[in-house]
Amino acid sequence: MKLSIRHRMAALVVVSLLVAPLVISKVAKSAQAADGPTAENVMAAEEDLARAMRENDPDGIARWLSDDWAVISGKGGVGEGKSIFPDGIRQSYLTRKTFEISEPRVRLYGNVALVTTKVNTSGMFGGKPFDVVERQTDVWVWKDGGWKCVLTHETLEK
Repeated sequence: MKLSIRHRMAALVVVSLLVAPLVISKVAKSAQAADGPTAENVMAAEEDLARAMRENDPDGIARWLSDDWAVISGKGGVGEGKSIFPDGIRQSYLTRKTFEISEPRVRLYGNVALVTTKVNTSGMFGGKPFDVVERQTDVWVWKDGGWKCVLTHETLEK
């Protein structure tokens, strides 16, 4: 029995939808490893947070932020509370087209980690397009067997 291209594509989509949650779950578990805080598992957390930002995944973003998370924007503004980005996405106030991190620098100080990356991001914010390059430092705290981001500080490069 020969399957048409349409049937093969449909089968590929179904398989992809079944496998994707397993891959995402594995990444999340590696970042919440019971081994304690390491540079590797905080970087896995950082990468999964970046994936959630890139995919406009409000629940994925909220999963990594502490309840008292704060962000210092590249323009000096301060936002507080883990719902800022997730709510902005849900209300279509913030939609990212890109969110790519590079040049990671990880420093571990006991149960606290500083992760600095270069971020290229673009999208729409408040109905206006943006396209920026920034240096971003996330402060992560290891608590109850996993990482939570407690502060993000952004510095615009261009």
